[in-house]
Amino acid sequence: MRVAVIGGRLQGVEATYLAHKAGWEVILVDKDPFPPARGLCDAFIQVDVAEGNEFIRELREVQLIIPALEDEGVLSALSRWATMEALSLAFDPGAYAVSSSKIRSDQLFADIGIPVPLPWPKASFPLIVKPSDASGSKDVRRIDSAEAFQYWSISSKERKDWVIQEFLEGPSFSIEVLGFGQGYQTLQVTDLEMDSDYDCKRVRAPSILSEDKIGQFEELTLTISRALNVRGIMDVEVILHDGKLKVLEIDARLPSQTPTVVYLSSGINMVEMLGTVFWKGQRPVVPPVSSQRGVVYEHLKVSPGRMEIGGEHMMASAGPLHLVPGFFGSDEAITNYAPGASEWVATVIHAGKTFEEAWDKRCRTIEKIREHFSLLEYLDPSPSIPSQNTSSPLTGGED
Repeated sequence: MRVAVIGGRLQGVEATYLAHKAGWEVILVDKDPFPPARGLCDAFIQVDVAEGNEFIRELREVQLIIPALEDEGVLSALSRWATMEALSLAFDPGAYAVSSSKIRSDQLFADIGIPVPLPWPKASFPLIVKPSDASGSKDVRRIDSAEAFQYWSISSKERKDWVIQEFLEGPSFSIEVLGFGQGYQTLQVTDLEMDSDYDCKRVRAPSILSEDKIGQFEELTLTISRALNVRGIMDVEVILHDGKLKVLEIDARLPSQTPTVVYLSSGINMVEMLGTVFWKGQRPVVPPVSSQRGVVYEHLKVSPGRMEIGGEHMMASAGPLHLVPGFFGSDEAITNYAPGASEWVATVIHAGKTFEEAWDKRCRTIEKIREHFSLLEYLDPSPSIPSQNTSSPLTGGED
């Protein structure tokens, strides 16, 4: 099967990786000549999809088009061309229009009774502020006092679409749901760890959530899915605060990071399922998962004398990435490393029968890299500890 992935940044890396795991050929399309996913695809077309349609002939030769970006102009053009040319496009514009706006999604949550952080001005300090139309951690700020809030208000007055909520402490979790016609199937819960900028630095499986909390999470997700009538993949992120799950955000698109972890832990390939829904027009069969393998998926950056674990933002500007099996003892790494390089980044993946086995493998890989490059400084920051510096990942890896 031949598919086109539109967008070569982090979502494109995810889509290309999983498409290859399904045995598919991938044509990557991006206006940037050297996006991260270019080193993973089978063929590359450089074009701004929103500006012209000269590449439409190429798309007629693929069975499925997978958008892997959040550019409104490109998504509109793809939706228009897919309708005109009868192309299979793995995209739900209605659900995406709500999930891509935190203001619209928060209104949906209020309408259907979904628990969320308290909004300002009902909330007290500390607060979290985030732009309505940005995904992930982009421009997210924590504000601890009235004075800081006043300063932020003045400096940000040109923007009118901020979401302001109470800041909650606790572990974060993610789940994907697959929508097909009037049916929905929740997939595996994964655990998220953030860096000091609230960007996801590490994803773990299986989840530490209890069975009853997983059941609650699934019910929340199904309630949102039915309200949106989702077709395709939607991701839901929650935080567990004082024993209660509260929804932070939703994304009606293929996310980055968590689908790979779900695939390696449970064997369920979300990209392959998108093909079943949008190309074959069939309800996908989600196999029962009797056990979940342990997976640790994280991003690291190496520079002279230093290693830092950090959010996926460090991968976005790294140029073309390549898949390297067995990278310093890992199962796989997606990296721009080249022999002799003193600065490079990698998404390093470890799996095992249990999480403990995967974590032990991860620690050995980290030590091998540190020894090979003589890296004395090791940083693994979190929101509560802006600059955690440890001499060994065996003592400082888990925040």
